[in-house]
Amino acid sequence: MSTKIPTKAVYLDYSATTPVDPRVAERMSGCLLTDGAFGNPASRSHVYGWEAEELVEEARTHVAALFNADPREIIWTSGATESDNLAIKGVVEASGGERVVTSSYEHKAVLDTCAHLESLGLDVTYIEPDAGGIIQPEAVADAIDPDTAIVSVMHANNEIGVVNDIRAIGAVCRERGVPFHTDAAQSVGKIDIDVRRDNIDLMSVSGHKIYGPKGIGVLFVRRQPFLSVAPQIHGGGHERGMRSGTLATHQIVGLGEACVICRGELDRDNGENRRIRSLRDRLWSHLRQVPKTLLNGDEEQRLPGNLNVSFGDVDGDTLLTALDDLAVSTGSACTSATVEPSYVLKALGVPDDLAHASIRFTVGRYTTTDEVDYAARRVATTVEKLRAARV
Repeated sequence: MSTKIPTKAVYLDYSATTPVDPRVAERMSGCLLTDGAFGNPASRSHVYGWEAEELVEEARTHVAALFNADPREIIWTSGATESDNLAIKGVVEASGGERVVTSSYEHKAVLDTCAHLESLGLDVTYIEPDAGGIIQPEAVADAIDPDTAIVSVMHANNEIGVVNDIRAIGAVCRERGVPFHTDAAQSVGKIDIDVRRDNIDLMSVSGHKIYGPKGIGVLFVRRQPFLSVAPQIHGGGHERGMRSGTLATHQIVGLGEACVICRGELDRDNGENRRIRSLRDRLWSHLRQVPKTLLNGDEEQRLPGNLNVSFGDVDGDTLLTALDDLAVSTGSACTSATVEPSYVLKALGVPDDLAHASIRFTVGRYTTTDEVDYAARRVATTVEKLRAARV
């Protein structure tokens, strides 16, 4: 194993966010200054608006092509959190339904939205994952009843990286005539998604998870058959009336370019996902040699770059503090302020002591073999020291 010491902390938190790809940044920079396409895309009376609108529609086409959607089904949002809110609240409000079916380990953007609907008197059914962290389609089928307005089950879990069979879940929903929404913030651009094949009615996407900018996302809303979604932000009737607000041309162009790059990689037989998966497997081959180490979630049915590992007889926060030259996390970046054990790991039945001692490692486009080897060495030696200090 390499002992190369990094000049800066090794970044292994790609599930939290990704750096903007230089190719993306270059496209974005052309939409900011006076000599670029800085106009308001809604300004239909002059060339500056026309130019910006053309770039927005081009980006819409690029995003749609990544997962086989119609460009008219792409609704711009500020990110997956807004998309989740719009999908769930919007369908419930438009349909008048009385129940939402979701899973107990969704991202907080879904769980908190559901909690809000519960406070308004709606019923929410929470499906538990199996021991490997998978939401079984049969459990979804059992949870749907005539009052169900929408089913929302994430494609890939943000903490443990397991991948659900959304095609089968979508088929169950389609058979019962219930709209199916999936939060695909962690999976779009990393694994193959086809909204037609996979029976998806609504899907949330976030730009900063795929080397695009923060503050931009997408809600895919199928057009045929028509699906009514009540807007949650009013003022101008933009985006097919679903989401008002001036469009951020530079961010939209950035997301479009990020999708072009991801699509090119997914179409390659030897694309970056194969390299990322090999780095993940290399890291796990080192970490699993540390005694009392547990991989959380199914080992095979997971994202290419995700490892969530618990280390027995070690406090997770102490371990994280000691690993000050590694950028890793104890779970979701959106809930990192809590001192409670991860609700995702609790849903899997992981004991509190191991849940507290879990670290999420995620590798990505710019991770190197030297960084993986260095990180593995640092974790192994640090765990050994912390355990010795407890004796």
